Amino acid sequence: MNETSPPVVAAQGVSRSYRLGAAVVPAVRDVSLTIGEGEFAALQGPSGSGKTTLLNLLGLLDRPDAGTIEIEGKEAGSLSENARSDLRRDRFGFIFQTFNLIPVLSAEENVAYPMLLAGAPAEQARGRARELLDAVGLEEKFSVRPDLLSGGQRQRVAIARALANRPSIVFADEPTANLDSRTAEETLDLMRGVCESSRVAFLFATHDPRVVARARRVIELHDGRIESDRRVA
Repeated sequence: MNETSPPVVAAQGVSRSYRLGAAVVPAVRDVSLTIGEGEFAALQGPSGSGKTTLLNLLGLLDRPDAGTIEIEGKEAGSLSENARSDLRRDRFGFIFQTFNLIPVLSAEENVAYPMLLAGAPAEQARGRARELLDAVGLEEKFSVRPDLLSGGQRQRVAIARALANRPSIVFADEPTANLDSRTAEETLDLMRGVCESSRVAFLFATHDPRVVARARRVIELHDGRIESDRRVA
């Protein structure tokens, strides 16, 4: 990260609770965290530790009950839902464990879709989609729909889609959960290569030791709080 550049994402004193019947269940408690350009970081912790909730807060998919979140130096709390949606589309990428591809669209169309939403000309979107699919090793699958792709291939389409609008950060929620060991390792190597070559930050919510082993930074959550935050050489 440039010394004068603000963090890609910065949270200060963020908390989030949910109602479960009459009870209020705290999911994230007073978390302060910054993610800088080109980081490859993992949020680690047991089920119920708050990983996905924190990822959703930082990715502006949810709003905190308390605290602030800044995106590239700009406070996000006062933004309208439309402005938050635009920010997610233009500056963030998302990768989900269930891939979340549109089943009636081809691989190329799935990757082009966020660019079309952002107003890119169709030809430009199609060209970049093909470049990205080629970069993730799917140059022969442009016209194939998700149901005819393997799990690893679908996750590669999801990675290409996440990179479509040249995001500053990609949020990945358990991206290896539905992949076999070899495919998971290949996918992680692919994402780390993208991180190192393009300086896109990656933040994973995971309990997978394979993800943690490849991370350059490991943030451990327990009961909604950061228990440790260590960088790995």
